[in-house]
Amino acid sequence: MSHPSEDQKKAIYEGLSDDQKKKQSYTEWVKDAYNNQYEQWMPWIEDKYLAWFGTDNKASYATKDALDKTKVTGVSQVDNLQDGVNNLVGGQVGKEGLLAPVGDAVSKEGINRAERGGKDEKGTYGGAAAAVTDPVAQNAKTGGAGLAGYAQSAGSAVTDGAKGASGYISGMFGGGGEKKTES
Repeated sequence: MSHPSEDQKKAIYEGLSDDQKKKQSYTEWVKDAYNNQYEQWMPWIEDKYLAWFGTDNKASYATKDALDKTKVTGVSQVDNLQDGVNNLVGGQVGKEGLLAPVGDAVSKEGINRAERGGKDEKGTYGGAAAAVTDPVAQNAKTGGAGLAGYAQSAGSAVTDGAKGASGYISGMFGGGGEKKTES
């Protein structure tokens, strides 16, 4: 499989409408194209790697990883026992576990969608009902971004006020930032 050369990419970009070119520079357009490909291919590559080189799917791998972080004793015998229990629990949602169908579903519909920002492998939010669900999801995302902007500016104002008050208080108690030199 050959990749397009830089000249081919520029030719594709030049073929875009003037409106599309006004929205994005060539560099932004290339970044978006790269990110879209990464978003589509990386979950598949990860799934294939886990399938070829082990008995884990993403759900079992994540389960084992989360449980490994719960070690509390530091005693090797207890840690060894806990490793065995962690592998047993995580293995149940792995390829050969009793809950393998559940693990596969969680891996595909849960973890992979989370990695893709909620989209399935075809780039839609709702699968077969995408004509209805995708516009709703896009509108919710746009509304959420607006609210996040307001929250960020409000949070920034509060932080700036706190920094000002902190500087004022530390100045009152001799922490004004001036270093005293001994003579």
